[in-house]
Amino acid sequence: MSGLYFEEFTVGQVVKTLSRTVSEDAIFNFAGLTGDYNQIHTDAEFAKTTQFGQRVAHGLLGLSIATGLIMRTGYLEGTVLAFREIQDWKFVKPIFIGDTIHALLTVSEMKPLPRIGAGALIASVEVRNQMDEALQKGTLNLLVLSKPK
Repeated sequence: MSGLYFEEFTVGQVVKTLSRTVSEDAIFNFAGLTGDYNQIHTDAEFAKTTQFGQRVAHGLLGLSIATGLIMRTGYLEGTVLAFREIQDWKFVKPIFIGDTIHALLTVSEMKPLPRIGAGALIASVEVRNQMDEALQKGTLNLLVLSKPK
């Protein structure tokens, strides 16, 4: 599936992604990739002593999964030029092993950039769990190709 061009998006448009269950393997793979072996993520016994009572996923793992889920929608396949900026990203609640998360992307602003044949798509994003609780939220600024003339 080819993605949508900038002009095919509309302000107010909402895109709900597929879901993904966050596994222990994902957390350990992310720890290995980033070098962040903080005990809250990797040590079950230590994590029991924290306010969460269990291990939590890295916050940036949640953001990374969300961006992957957004790409899997196909809406940006072949038309996104760049993720330009992540603004005001908030980690509202923890993501636990076994949580099934999805993202909601809502287009809030569109700025045509005709000089470069693209446009800036500003979208609010929420990462939600299986109980539809907001776990993370913020704003993405995406550079999306314009329709060819």
